[in-house]
Amino acid sequence: MAIKIVMLVVFFGVMVGVGLYCRKNATDVNGFVLGGRSVGPWLTAFAYGTSYFSAVIFIGYAGQFGWKFGLASTWIGLGNAFIGSLLPWLILGRRTRTMTHYLDSKTMPEFFGQRFDSKFLKIIASIIVFIFLIPYTASLYNGLSRVFGMAFNIDYTVCIVVMAVLTGVYVIAGGYMATAMNDFIQGIVMLFGIVAVIAAVLNSNGGFLEAIKGLANVQDEAVSTTPGVFASFFGPDPFSLLCVVILTSLGTWGLPQMVQKFYAIKDTKAIEKGTVISTIFAIIVAGGCYFLGGFGRLYDIDVANVGYDAVVPAMLEKLPTVLIALVLILVLSASMSTLSSLVLTSSSTLTLDLIKGTFAKNMKEKKQVLIMRVFIVVFIVISAVIAVIQYKSKVTFIAQLMGVSWGALAGSFLAPYMLSLFFKGITKIAVFVNFIFGSVIMLLNMLVPDIFPAVLKSPINCGAFAMIAGMIIVPVVSLITPKLDRAYVDKIFSCFDYMENEKKKEI
Repeated sequence: MAIKIVMLVVFFGVMVGVGLYCRKNATDVNGFVLGGRSVGPWLTAFAYGTSYFSAVIFIGYAGQFGWKFGLASTWIGLGNAFIGSLLPWLILGRRTRTMTHYLDSKTMPEFFGQRFDSKFLKIIASIIVFIFLIPYTASLYNGLSRVFGMAFNIDYTVCIVVMAVLTGVYVIAGGYMATAMNDFIQGIVMLFGIVAVIAAVLNSNGGFLEAIKGLANVQDEAVSTTPGVFASFFGPDPFSLLCVVILTSLGTWGLPQMVQKFYAIKDTKAIEKGTVISTIFAIIVAGGCYFLGGFGRLYDIDVANVGYDAVVPAMLEKLPTVLIALVLILVLSASMSTLSSLVLTSSSTLTLDLIKGTFAKNMKEKKQVLIMRVFIVVFIVISAVIAVIQYKSKVTFIAQLMGVSWGALAGSFLAPYMLSLFFKGITKIAVFVNFIFGSVIMLLNMLVPDIFPAVLKSPINCGAFAMIAGMIIVPVVSLITPKLDRAYVDKIFSCFDYMENEKKKEI
């Protein structure tokens, strides 16, 4: 117990210390929201990865999909690494940094407003962000309950309050730069933690080959009658596995808290290094999490009664004390890094895109930063209250809403955002139609799932469908709706001429 407490105290002390150290970088809006657009490749890559992989993945998704798909769940982690990390950096990184810098847009809604010369689009986008990030934020606390219960046997509410307060302190004090520096530290913990835990779990099952052999002997006829299916290449349900890969990998291309990492990076040259770092980080953390979860069926767990969230904790509870303490720090790191990114995104969007953009156009810089800090407190309190209510009343609604939130945000934003970086002919109406389609289809999926065909009743499958459908909706609607002023669009895209000249100089 002493080891666990000491490690936690040191961890919390470092987080708060970094926040206080970064106060000097958070005196104006650009510094508070984007770290002055001077964040290097290492900090940006780790900020991207730690915002991507939360405790929801380590405890919830790894346990759930590891149980459902067996060792084949590792494909989800590899999909996250190559589709969710490598490709966005390669395809979106340079163009995002260049165009958002040219437009001086600090948030995704502000980007839509300036790219399409539409205050209306900016407001609609900010409303979607506001609505769907709160339940996503609340879900981050879920992974903590079982791990802290296993390690300390203390009330879950205490865990929520401590995590919320400490995250709030360093984000409010240091803004984006404090978040990025702490993400780097938390990312290091996650890297070492996941490798150590995998080694320990495999060792407790007789080593890698014995663990594979044990998994091959597991039979669950309710899932599949194929022998050894949980140790097979694609598992018992390849189609559902593919849908999970698409939602959890392609979704990052349209999530505001992920894409905004490219806004803040120092320059386009730093993106090359960041691409490599981010991909390696994702292979180890995401691949490791799902690989670990794939061995869940080697443990005697009554999933029907205790739920999927009990799978990973059951695998960890007999590990040595030092490793359990490391897991605690790992789960806290994964949760706090994503929480800090989400509340900073939510508060900046609400302040800059709704309040300043609509009701107080002449608001001074210091007041904007103050209001963002107030909203960070508000968002953290709301998400913590929702998490406590869910835990106390055993409500599963919010947990389900996390999948809906991810699908709605990516379904609404992915296609319009990506296509508007590359094509001049994308129209305001096409963007608006996709906003409505992505958010409404996910709300309907949550409220009246029976109206959907069987394959789309799952929020995961429906979210994947919304993202892919957007890639058809936006170009088709753009073909039949009025185009933006040609001179206005040409002026925006002229920023890429400068980018190409810089690339030639580098060569």
